[in-house]
Amino acid sequence: MSRIVYVNGDYLPEEEAVVSVFDRGFLMADGVYEVTSVLGGKLIDFAGHTARLNRSLRELDMASPCSDEELLAIHRELVARNGIEDGLVYLQVTRGNPGDRDFVFPDPKVTKPTLVLFTQSKPGLADSPAAKTGWKVISIDDIRWGRRDIKTTQLLYPSMGKMMAKKAGVDDAWLIEDGLVTEGTSNNAYIVKGGRIITRQLSNDILHGITRAAVLRFAAEAQMVVEERSFTIDEAKAADEAFVTSASAFVMPVVEIDGVALGSGKPGPVATRLREIYLEESLKAAV
Repeated sequence: MSRIVYVNGDYLPEEEAVVSVFDRGFLMADGVYEVTSVLGGKLIDFAGHTARLNRSLRELDMASPCSDEELLAIHRELVARNGIEDGLVYLQVTRGNPGDRDFVFPDPKVTKPTLVLFTQSKPGLADSPAAKTGWKVISIDDIRWGRRDIKTTQLLYPSMGKMMAKKAGVDDAWLIEDGLVTEGTSNNAYIVKGGRIITRQLSNDILHGITRAAVLRFAAEAQMVVEERSFTIDEAKAADEAFVTSASAFVMPVVEIDGVALGSGKPGPVATRLREIYLEESLKAAV
């Protein structure tokens, strides 16, 4: 049975889903996106993803295609139609199809935004074997544009970073700017030293992770000490443990950076405990 996707108000078999060649998402990467995890048929952190989507749209002066309530209904309908128990719902909004190519933004009163959603089934998403062994990462230069806080579809360099990691035989790459770690290719980065969780403070330099916000809240509630500041790659290599957070990886331990093993070389207690807390609490609040 074909996967059902959503395109501008219609639920369609994926083979029948089309977007214009003149859509600015295709021509200009003029679009934003969100990815919401599904566990047990329910959406994780949906309100946070919706809030960030609205922020991204405002920052790019892009019209919202529908209300938050309508988005929730579309998400639920896609999950139901595709029988998703564990997986992801991907959402993308572009500035739409003005009928031709032009650098100037089209008139939003004439050109409506394009809204596309689709699901990805990932059975056992919360039980990833990697969580028990941890990721290995390399460091690479961060050469992305300056507004990384906007979740745009400009994902070429993160994709290149993933390929650099794959070529090096590791799981991911951490991006480095002026000697400081910004984030992973598709996740926020953390180190743990002396029991303190250290992660870069929010700014235009990193994505304002929805999972990040939840994890830091849960850490504070668990009486863990959190320090929001920049850290160097050398500081990371000397850490007791490290981890990343994202909507699809949740809390993922990092056990090696640039060939240097952290701590015992196995997932540390802080990352392990935070993953347990995040999954437990997020499932309680899932919609």
